[in-house]
Amino acid sequence: MILDELTQPVVQAPMAGGPSTPELAAAVSGAGGLGFLAAGYLTADAVRAQVRATRELTGEPFGVNVFVPDTSPVDGEALARYRDRLAGEARRYGVVLGEPADDDDAWAGKLAVVREERVPVVSFTFGCPDPTVLAELRAAGCTTVVTVTSAGEALTAVAAGADVLCVQGAEAGAHRGTFGNADPVDDTALLPLLRKVSAAVSVPLIAAGGLSGGRDVAAVLVAGARAAQLGTMFLPCPEAGTNPLHRTALAGEGRTAVTRAFSGRPARGLVNRFLTEHSDAAPAAYPHVHHLTKGLRRAGDPEAMSLWAGQAHEFARELPAADLVRELGAGARAALAETALRWPN
Repeated sequence: MILDELTQPVVQAPMAGGPSTPELAAAVSGAGGLGFLAAGYLTADAVRAQVRATRELTGEPFGVNVFVPDTSPVDGEALARYRDRLAGEARRYGVVLGEPADDDDAWAGKLAVVREERVPVVSFTFGCPDPTVLAELRAAGCTTVVTVTSAGEALTAVAAGADVLCVQGAEAGAHRGTFGNADPVDDTALLPLLRKVSAAVSVPLIAAGGLSGGRDVAAVLVAGARAAQLGTMFLPCPEAGTNPLHRTALAGEGRTAVTRAFSGRPARGLVNRFLTEHSDAAPAAYPHVHHLTKGLRRAGDPEAMSLWAGQAHEFARELPAADLVRELGAGARAALAETALRWPN
């Protein structure tokens, strides 16, 4: 099992939209963790190029995350109302609203890339692939990971043949990895979710959600995870492709909230004007809303950007990714040793 081969129990979360880069993934894997590329929103050719660029930077295993196509029903009237609502935002920033189209994010092409390139680890978000997909990847030498947010999703993923589960608690930044896109959104926190999932299945688990330091990593290892996945803590790293305005916002003490306002799927980000004004009106329509708001998010105003962040974002700081991985690993070992001393047999 690839998780058992890591010298640091740290997984860098795949962060679509720019932050995940070959340099970041290579630095994390080179330091003993598991780095990830994010295939979301890229073309299949761009994913292949990033995989090959990462291989030029490190000989260590790394992963690629792929979005499972969302087949949830969409309320066309609600989507049209939301588009009308955002017309004023478009005028405000002098941009054109995007076309709220449906697409599968080049699903087949990206599956072909990770299979042909024999990417060591392939993870999935927004659903569980068909068992034949997981079997084909396994035959190509890929370890498969499915992101889950409930025990029910965990059972589905294991039945389909997933090798590993990434258990994502409600504290996590960015999109919830739920299989569906309906209310109510499960708000189970990471530790109780780990307990529920580990009671339901026996495959290795990666824990994700609001983790920020070595003690947090130790906590999820004790709770049954094989490794801890962190995303927000890697956003300020120099190797990350994080927008400078996003980096600045992370340093503040602003609160986070879950919203559909930017993409049509529930995602946790820093509270700003756009999130506050439009969350209640945003329909459950992904990727339609994602395409609709693209120009607004790129207008250069942090009050209209999707500033994805986990609940512990204020602990993120600029630090080379390799140093962060080693610091997290050392902190986890120190916390476990300290606890053992306090509570000897």
